[in-house]
Amino acid sequence: MIIVLPRYLLTLGIFIALPGCNKNTASGPVGNGVAAGGARTTVTYPLPGNPSGACPVPAEAAAEDVSNPTTVVGTGTPESCTPAAFEAAVHNGGVITFNGGPDPVTITLDHEINVINDAGPNKLGDMVIDGAGKITLSGGGRCRILYQNGCDSNLHWITSHCQNYEHPRMVVQNLIFANGYTNDPNDGGAALYVRSGILKVVNCVFVKNQCALVGPDVGGAAIYTIQQSGPVYIVSSTFGGDSAMGNIGSNGGALGSIGVSYTVLNCVMSWNKAVGSGMNPAQANTPGGGSGGAIYNDGDTYTLTICGSIIADNFANELAGAVFFVSNDLTGSLVIDQSTFYNNAGRDVQNLKGFFVLAKDTTITNTQIN
Repeated sequence: MIIVLPRYLLTLGIFIALPGCNKNTASGPVGNGVAAGGARTTVTYPLPGNPSGACPVPAEAAAEDVSNPTTVVGTGTPESCTPAAFEAAVHNGGVITFNGGPDPVTITLDHEINVINDAGPNKLGDMVIDGAGKITLSGGGRCRILYQNGCDSNLHWITSHCQNYEHPRMVVQNLIFANGYTNDPNDGGAALYVRSGILKVVNCVFVKNQCALVGPDVGGAAIYTIQQSGPVYIVSSTFGGDSAMGNIGSNGGALGSIGVSYTVLNCVMSWNKAVGSGMNPAQANTPGGGSGGAIYNDGDTYTLTICGSIIADNFANELAGAVFFVSNDLTGSLVIDQSTFYNNAGRDVQNLKGFFVLAKDTTITNTQIN
């Protein structure tokens, strides 16, 4: 039996003037948004997460308290939520919230926003960004949205052991990340690129983010992580969620990583695409890539845990329409519980449909794979 993916959607009318802070106005009782010049557009965004997911969320994976923000972006109107105000808040670090008025707001960027590694009250670059379910951060189809790299000296080194240091710590919650873009031939992460430190994602939606479309090592159209000091928690979040909203890249339409452990709880990943050609390493006369329609994980000793999630309708041009998981020295573990996988298209060279797995252990319980 195939379980039909629930469509819990939010329809928003979006101001389209660029760049700047464009107002989303919910349809129905609130009305519609009208852009400069009188044009109007309506976008339907999925809601975050799998409402049927029942996997427990540990305390360290829960949403953070933002009742005492370091910076509030905006002064009560959509126009006050400028890209410049958001960038200044990120550079200041700490807890960031928004005040753009009662209606949803889109902040459209014209360049990626960098996390400063020694920012914030603790001078460790730690940051929580909370959109309260009203804020869309958009790359406008031209830039990556957020970039954190604890190993980048231009962003102020705070340790020579950046590859295993737990700071900066980035938490994003109650946000929509849309239309991020990067054509970096080596790395993905059109919405979020995070190297070193820690990342946590709670109650977020990732739609129409695009990284480079070919390349053997390019992974994670929405999120790319490398050298994290702890597991990345992805909680009650949606990647794609609708046929017009998927994220696309060479490998790993939703998530990509090297040597990073992910814990994915009560999420939806659907309609994401890995469109590269030639796999990894790239076959002769090919650019490489095309594996892991939703998730592309590579490395040695790491774990991918998926619980309470729906992974459906994803596509890989090469291997694994759903999940590509390779532990090169066979010390890694794949753990799946209480989840549903279906209609994930790609070449299957193993008995597990939609997967390509090289691991020490593979544990699958209470899960349906079609």
